[in-house]
Amino acid sequence: MAAPTHPLMPHATAAWLVDNSALTFEQIATFCGLHILEVQAIADDTAATKLAGRDPVRNGELSQGELDRGQANPDYALKLSRQPEQSRRTTGPRYTPVSKRQDKPDGILWIIKNHPEITDNQISKLIGTTKTTIAAIRDKSHWNYANLQARDPVTLGLAGQREMDALVATAAKKAGIDTSPDLGKLGEDRAALIEQLQAERTAAEYVKEHGEPVQHGGTALEQGEALFRR
Repeated sequence: MAAPTHPLMPHATAAWLVDNSALTFEQIATFCGLHILEVQAIADDTAATKLAGRDPVRNGELSQGELDRGQANPDYALKLSRQPEQSRRTTGPRYTPVSKRQDKPDGILWIIKNHPEITDNQISKLIGTTKTTIAAIRDKSHWNYANLQARDPVTLGLAGQREMDALVATAAKKAGIDTSPDLGKLGEDRAALIEQLQAERTAAEYVKEHGEPVQHGGTALEQGEALFRR
């Protein structure tokens, strides 16, 4: 099995780096294996959903020293810390590290709220918990229900993204739910973002060349759009 070259959760990692570091978008995009426009979209909150950040330093994917080198030099390419190969589970219940077991109820609550089509049996296999616990959270009789916070089990490290996606797709198919993305809408959003970035770049180049904004009135972006469409 080839060693990973990018973080386990690239989009969540990029969201954390955007909010918590002085790295450039290009550095973040390279480290996470994303397009720079995806990082721009995350920074501008134009992504389809607001991502919960995942700290690559805390998760052992990036050393603090490596992060500091990247912040000190915008041309520096961050290197992913070598991760020990994870053993694959074949049979039996999922093993969850003791440090993460307290997060299971939060992950269960997130699934119940966001994907009610997923059955208790499926949740039990995905997260490695009992049906009794799931039922208690469903009917709000869990002893600590008042303090639970619905959190994505993938972000919590309780499940893999591919496992979660496959489970959601399977459950949705059985329930007759159409989960296919609106490709037209995604394409429109991406095109609008690219056009906005081009307009901003055009306005910046004009200011750099002429020393003052083009005299069209309005914001810098509106001026850039006027130049971009010439």
